[in-house]
Amino acid sequence: MTHVSTATELAAASGLSTHVDAVMAAEQVCESVSAGLNGARPDLALLFVSDRHVAKFNDVAAEVRRALGPGMLLGVSSNGVVGPDTEVENQPAVSLLALTLPNTTLHPFLYADLPFVGDEDPAALEKTARVIGAERDLRAVMFFGDPFSVPVNPLADALSRCHAAVPGLKRVPVIGGMASGARSPGANVIALNDRTMRAQGAGITVRGRVSVDTLVSQGCRPIGKPLVITDGARNAVRKLAGRPALEVLRATIDALPERDRELVSSSGVFVGRVINEYKDRFGRGDFLIRAIVGIDRNSGALGVNDNVRVGQTVQFHLRDANTAGEDLRLLLDAQKLQTPPVGSLLITCNGRGESLFKERHHDARTVSSALSFKHDEPMPMAGFFAAGEIGPIGDRSFVHGFTSVLAMFRPARQDPTG
Repeated sequence: MTHVSTATELAAASGLSTHVDAVMAAEQVCESVSAGLNGARPDLALLFVSDRHVAKFNDVAAEVRRALGPGMLLGVSSNGVVGPDTEVENQPAVSLLALTLPNTTLHPFLYADLPFVGDEDPAALEKTARVIGAERDLRAVMFFGDPFSVPVNPLADALSRCHAAVPGLKRVPVIGGMASGARSPGANVIALNDRTMRAQGAGITVRGRVSVDTLVSQGCRPIGKPLVITDGARNAVRKLAGRPALEVLRATIDALPERDRELVSSSGVFVGRVINEYKDRFGRGDFLIRAIVGIDRNSGALGVNDNVRVGQTVQFHLRDANTAGEDLRLLLDAQKLQTPPVGSLLITCNGRGESLFKERHHDARTVSSALSFKHDEPMPMAGFFAAGEIGPIGDRSFVHGFTSVLAMFRPARQDPTG
């Protein structure tokens, strides 16, 4: 059943608790959120529960519903949660973001109700659009899933393409991530309203008078130069600009300065695939970053974590902590030119955090320092460490790794049917 907002003000509040008792942690975050919203009933509550509290997830979600009565609740378990200015990894914690979203309609959906969508399957796309409640005023799709039971790559693609089934609807961002922390099936938890699941996934769509802006920080920088795939199919890049791909990779590495060659040894090399081939030049944000997953030394082919075809443009990339931090800051600089968001959802990879940056709270504090509009308090924000992040690059949404995906809630900038 959909939820139609009766709120009069766009507002957000968040809370984070590291109390060792899960229900006490839930009570504390609800108190923070209620105070931040001046007692108003939120339209949307996004709940993040660390894996140390996963056995009490039902109780935590029930307390949020009891204390706040949100119109919609979407939650996920993870091995780390994000709060305002704060990241809590591998410890008991509960984080919550709640928003009042005037002039909006929220629609829940379950992964189990979605059809499989192939490349040429308009009927399945139409059903997907119906299940998620897509209409012309759709502003965002949010989805949390279990990595053991949801084939997330085709799902993200289908959700990203469902606009084609709705006349007048432009592409909208798909934002989300996969539960983390569990080492075996059945140990993650996804929550949708009064339902909790140990598998599958769930989402909520947002329609109406609100802007949901996004950025995806992939944390990589290009090396070498852009090259066209002249032989390749499926996940194999056999030739680049007429030369064996492995030969081109070796030449690119040999031309690097010593420090970058050390990064290759420690972190490896990635392949960035250009999203928009019609651009004359390619820069930050133009590439979808994918890992090299295999090498055929006999043929000189590279296996990548993506589907490729002849004619695509790719470029090799490097990733390290300095580049990841710089990339996030540069993307946030562009956001400073816009109206400050009332609140944000941050989904960061469980391979980032302290293990990558060698410091705590890196992404959360970077975002807060850039976007908080009150100098004496951080912007309302919550999120989690994901085992796969979903966010848009160009006009399509993809599943990423080692990224930070940020969704920012702002007042609407255009007519909802535009």
